[in-house]
Amino acid sequence: MTRPQRGATLIELVMSIVIISLAIAGVTSAFALLAGRSADPLDQTRAVALAQLYMDEILTKAFDHNTPPGGVPPYSGACNIGPEPGETRATYNDVDDYDGIDNAVPSTPLGPLVGYEGFRVSISVSCAGGDLALPASEAKRIDLTIDTPGGQSFAFAAYRVNF
Repeated sequence: MTRPQRGATLIELVMSIVIISLAIAGVTSAFALLAGRSADPLDQTRAVALAQLYMDEILTKAFDHNTPPGGVPPYSGACNIGPEPGETRATYNDVDDYDGIDNAVPSTPLGPLVGYEGFRVSISVSCAGGDLALPASEAKRIDLTIDTPGGQSFAFAAYRVNF
């Protein structure tokens, strides 16, 4: 008495392999897409932290080079933009000294920031009193752009008013 043979045919095995490989390819591509975007939230968080660091540093400076200590009386001259001759980041003493920083490696006055490799910082300062219904010489607008290693760009702005 012979038993009937049981098992899968060659065609059934090949079809199973094809179906399983297609399923694995789909799942793998979904994971690859998610893994590629997983750095975006981290870069966004780091860009905001970097912008806050720069804005805090800039906004603690005087409105203008000629502003007296304590800011009283307020500076009453023309709106000047740009660092004074011979100034470096370590000696910046007013808001507009930061104008012109372009595509710079993130740093503090003491040196580069560790962990922010690939990030770039650009800063422009302009007279902006008209934006706030003030005379042009009474306010400065600080525009800060952070570019991340992933190719994203984040723009931040703040005003420094002469008071």
